[in-house]
Amino acid sequence: MRITDVEPISLIVERSKEAVERPGSPVSMPYAEEVKEVVFGRYQTTVVKVHTDEGVTGIGECISRLAPTATRDIVETIKPVLLGRDPRDVEVIWEMLYGIMMNRGHNKGFYIEAISGIDIALWDAMAKYEGVPLYKLLGGLHNNPLECYASSIFMKEDLESSLEEARGYVEAGYDSLKVKIGEDPEQDIELVWAVRDTVGPDVRVMVDANCGYDVTTALRVGKKLEEADVYWFEEPLTPDNLDGYRRLSDKLSVPIAAGETEFTRWGFRDLITKGGIGIVQPNVARTGGVTECKKIAALASAYHVPYAPHTGTSSLVCLAASLQLSAYLPNFLIYEYMRADWDEEGNPLRTQLAQESFEDFRNGYLYVPEKPGIGMELNEEVVERYRVQAPAGV
Repeated sequence: MRITDVEPISLIVERSKEAVERPGSPVSMPYAEEVKEVVFGRYQTTVVKVHTDEGVTGIGECISRLAPTATRDIVETIKPVLLGRDPRDVEVIWEMLYGIMMNRGHNKGFYIEAISGIDIALWDAMAKYEGVPLYKLLGGLHNNPLECYASSIFMKEDLESSLEEARGYVEAGYDSLKVKIGEDPEQDIELVWAVRDTVGPDVRVMVDANCGYDVTTALRVGKKLEEADVYWFEEPLTPDNLDGYRRLSDKLSVPIAAGETEFTRWGFRDLITKGGIGIVQPNVARTGGVTECKKIAALASAYHVPYAPHTGTSSLVCLAASLQLSAYLPNFLIYEYMRADWDEEGNPLRTQLAQESFEDFRNGYLYVPEKPGIGMELNEEVVERYRVQAPAGV
C-alpha cells in the first residue's frame, strides 16, 4: 500500500453577527468582548484525506481554533515527503515530519496540529485496509462502552438557564457533567453549588475554568470546590504556569486536570512532573495524532495518571478518532461528550459531517463503533458546502 495523494480541506461555518454579539462569551478569556468575533465568530477545522493505491482513503483532523487554512497549507507544503510511502510506516513518518521543523522552533502550535491530521488519517487508512476498527490496531479493546460526561454548561446570563440545562442532562441519562467557570470567582462558586444542589450528590460535577484564574484565586475557589465534591478542577491557570499548577496540586484534594492546550509527550511530561496534574486531557487532533497520544498515555500510566480525552468544539472526525483511542487506552478515565454548542442550531461540523451517525449513547455510556478505521465516512455534500477554496497555486 502506497500513499498517492494527501488532500487537506479547510472548513469554515460562519456564525451570525447576532449570535456573536450576544452578551458574554462561551468561555473565560482575557478581553473577551474585544476578541470574541475572532475567537467565536465561526466553527472551523481542517480535514485531511490520505489516498492510497489500494483504493483506501483515510481521514483525519487538524484541530483549529484560528485560521484553519494555516494547517491546510502546512499539510500541502509537506505532502511531497509523504507521497509514495507506505502509510503503515506511521511511526517513521511521524518522526520524519516532526524532524522537519523540530530545530526551527515549531515543536508546538499549527505545525503539530497539521501533523495530527495526517497521522489520524494514516491510522484510519491502515485500519480500513485491514478491515478492523482502529482500536484493534492500537492493541485491543480495553473499554466498551465508554463512560462519558455531558460537556458543557456554558456561562449564561441567568442562573436558572444553567440549572435547567443541568437538569436536562441528568434526565437524558448522564451521571456526569461539566460546568464552565473562570470569570467571577463568587459567581462561579454560586453556580457550581447551585448545580450541585440541583443534580444531587450522585451526579459527578467537573468544572473548567479555561485558564481564567491566578494562583491565589484558584486556591480560594478550589477550596470551595472541594466542599461541593467536585470531580476535577480543569485548567484553572494559564498553560505556562507549571509552578502554579504544582502549588494547586499540593494544596487541593480535588484533582487538577489539564492538557487540552498542550502538544506532544514532552509537554505532558512537564505537566505531570513539574505541574503535578492528576488527569491528562490530550486532544488527538492537536497533540500529534494517534501515534503521539499512545506515547502520552504510556507516559501518564507510568505516573499512575488517568487519561480523559479532550474533544471540545472539534469536528466529528476528531470525535470518532477519540472514541477509538479511548476504547484502547488502559488508563482511560472518562470521555468528553460535547452536548452544548455556541448556537442553539448547533455546529454542523459536529452534527452533519458524517454520512451516518456513529454515536450510540445509552444511559451515560457511549458504545464504540465496530466499523473499520475510525468508524465514519465524510458527508461530501457538507464538506463541499463549507470548504474554503485555496488560492491558485496553493
